[in-house]
Amino acid sequence: MRTIAVIARKGGSGKTTVATHLALAAHLRGFKVLVADTDPQRSALEVLKGRQAEGPQRTDTTGPKLFALQMGAVRDGADLVVIDTAAGAVEDVANAIVLAELSLLILRPTFLDLAAAVQTVETVRRLRKPAMIVVNQAPHPRGGIEAPAVKRALQALALMRLPVVPAILRSRAVYQTILETGRSAEEGDDPAAAQEVAELWGFIERFLFRARRPGA
Repeated sequence: MRTIAVIARKGGSGKTTVATHLALAAHLRGFKVLVADTDPQRSALEVLKGRQAEGPQRTDTTGPKLFALQMGAVRDGADLVVIDTAAGAVEDVANAIVLAELSLLILRPTFLDLAAAVQTVETVRRLRKPAMIVVNQAPHPRGGIEAPAVKRALQALALMRLPVVPAILRSRAVYQTILETGRSAEEGDDPAAAQEVAELWGFIERFLFRARRPGA
């Protein structure tokens, strides 16, 4: 079993959107997934509650309870636990990072998001755990050329010396509207968004599971 911690110090970064899309992407590919929501707003649970089709298992929890939850998921035969953390909850986020095989730091290509990410990056380094950055809500490139904001953000992120996931999630309304029905963009009618999610999950899956199949 593998565990992903989805983290962001800055509110509004799209952390829950990314967490639920990753959980649904894994579920759609046959993985047995548990979403552990430590955010007091329980946004991930609210999203998945609206799903009509079969979906990932879900539960609310807190940072100190994550280890017991993780052990229970192992006994239950889960392939993947996705932890949706609360923005700014330093202790809970640290608990999630310690238990995860991979932490994903979600940020938008804005100055405020980059500034807020510095402390989270320091926490990851201190705990010596694998982590990557996912750029979310990025402007669309024009003529194959990235927007200046994205270029500046990628340059700043290079200084943080954390890997950046090559699959960038763009600013698309479908990422919010599709969640109203508990579905992923992969289940919607926007092929560009579906491809972005597929590429993001494909990268994460290769890192976490490599040649391993669900249930193996």
